[in-house]
Amino acid sequence: MEKENSKMRFNGGTARKIGFYVMAVLINLALNRVVNFYNIPLFLDNVGTLLAAAIGGYLPGIIVGYLTNIVNMTADPTNAYYAVLSVMIAACGSFFASKGVFKSYWKTLATVPVFALIGGVGGSVLTFLMYGFGMGEGISAPFAKILLADGTLTVFQAQMISDVAIDLVDKFITVTAVFVILYVLPRKFKDSLKLTGWRQTPLSDENKKIALKNVSVKLSLRRKIIFIIAGIMIFVAFVTTSISYLLYKNFAIDQYSYMGKSIAQLAASTIDGDMVETYVEEGRKAEGYAATVKRLESIKNTTPEIEYLYVYRIEVDGCHVVFDLDTEDLPGEEPGTLIPFDESFMELVPDLLAGNNIDPVVTDDTYGWLLTDYEPVYDSEGKCVAYAAADIQMRDVTLNSINFLTKVSSLFIGFFILILVLCLWLADYNLIFPLDAMTISARKFAYDSEEDLEIGVARLKRLNIQTGDEIENLYESVSKTMAETVGYLEQVKEKGDELAKMQNGLIYVLADLVESRDKNTGDHVRKTAAYVKLMLNHMKEEGIYADMLTDDYIYDVTNSAPLHDVGKIKVSDVILNKPGKLDDSEFAVMKNHTTAGEEILKSAMALVSDNGYLKEAKNLATYHHEKWDGSGYPTGLKGEEIPLSARIMAIADVFDAL
Repeated sequence: MEKENSKMRFNGGTARKIGFYVMAVLINLALNRVVNFYNIPLFLDNVGTLLAAAIGGYLPGIIVGYLTNIVNMTADPTNAYYAVLSVMIAACGSFFASKGVFKSYWKTLATVPVFALIGGVGGSVLTFLMYGFGMGEGISAPFAKILLADGTLTVFQAQMISDVAIDLVDKFITVTAVFVILYVLPRKFKDSLKLTGWRQTPLSDENKKIALKNVSVKLSLRRKIIFIIAGIMIFVAFVTTSISYLLYKNFAIDQYSYMGKSIAQLAASTIDGDMVETYVEEGRKAEGYAATVKRLESIKNTTPEIEYLYVYRIEVDGCHVVFDLDTEDLPGEEPGTLIPFDESFMELVPDLLAGNNIDPVVTDDTYGWLLTDYEPVYDSEGKCVAYAAADIQMRDVTLNSINFLTKVSSLFIGFFILILVLCLWLADYNLIFPLDAMTISARKFAYDSEEDLEIGVARLKRLNIQTGDEIENLYESVSKTMAETVGYLEQVKEKGDELAKMQNGLIYVLADLVESRDKNTGDHVRKTAAYVKLMLNHMKEEGIYADMLTDDYIYDVTNSAPLHDVGKIKVSDVILNKPGKLDDSEFAVMKNHTTAGEEILKSAMALVSDNGYLKEAKNLATYHHEKWDGSGYPTGLKGEEIPLSARIMAIADVFDAL
């Protein structure tokens, strides 16, 4: 039942998110339709985009912006090419929202120039390229024409100034509307609309930032994914765009060639070949010349792409004009005019003189960069007496190719950003966040105590990663391994504790062996060890020798205290158990128990690597009979030259003897 309720909440939350982002698209469309209906020179098609970006993040904002332009294609197909601008505005809006910009109205207003720069300058560049380095037909066109009429600005400058000015007003209204909506909406409601795809227990904002930045590595997995996806898409885009561009350009040239050939053939069929000689000699006065000119003009006017239409008779000395139609910029040559061959024309002369068919040619000479088709004009005997030629400016082919390339590039860039953000979103929630969550949990794993170990295992289990792939398998393996490791560490700790008890037991056994030989000591070993521990703990509480009295030091001194008289094992029983006072020679032998103990413990230290407690045991055994004034033995140390542990042991030794 609980799972069913959870599923229902999930579905309800998902439906709410989808409904909100659909509403954001509808807001863009509705506001844009309103300003268009009332002929208001604004766009207002990014209110929903920025709203989705500010609330949901990069992916929802970009999707809303992209879909808005795609839907707007139904009203104006060129809207699709400006989708890249909406995508960039959404990306910037998400970035600003992540920095908390939309929480302050004045900071919100500071974003207007950025959005106007994207929409105004970016839009001007796209328009300029798509309209063949000319002026567009959008809402800024009337203002651009007014600026252009002054004569001081270029077409691009007038277009850009108009676009930026309109965009400043448009984005001011847009960001103000977004700020008001964000201010009115409840925080809880806004949080419920964030588009997330957690496949685990959600990370805190702090851990999420750590996961995304991951500054501890030279090149994070997230950046590698970005580079790989971007590299592949850029490479594919470059190859496909280049191929498309070349195919389009070749297709355009073929189309223009076919167009030129058709016009040239039509013009050639219009001319009476038997009258060519008369037209050259008599010119415009020749019978039928004016009527032929009208027919040629009619043919030329059917195809605006034709730059020049003319008929030449080719002779050895050059081209003799038969017909040469006037253009807006250049009047035609008079009939009979001799035009010398251009350098680029020379290779065609032999075929032209022979009356052969000529393939369309591209020349760059006196009349510009032209694609020309020559069609022979025959007389009644089938002899080639002239050539009709149709010229098409190659500049038109180039402009159309640039127009095509711009459209393809703008479509790709917008789609590229959308796909990149989508892939990153999926990678974050299915790969990056789960891996970094495990990494963060592992780094916080502490081995200080049994409680810390259990907390670390519980923290790892709480991640509850459910990606349904190798990441989930890795998580389960890591969780199982950590749990088993903790169990193993607990067993090791138990064994260590047993060994420590055994070690302490052996120390007391050894001390008892020594003590059992000295019938004068009683329970001296255990009592002095207890006194040492008591004094050490009290000194720590009082802060005396705080830098030395650590828990480890106290543990080592306390547990090694029973060994302070271990050297007595080398002293004769006769001396140890003498009932009366020892004479000087006997006392000299008794004093040797300190150095004997030192030698015994040095030998023991040589057998183990961790000799912390044995070091203090050596100090105790060697120096516990030293005195503060230097009158003690075996070396006569005085004051703080005597190790602290030995000084404390000396006090305990004397106190027990009282």
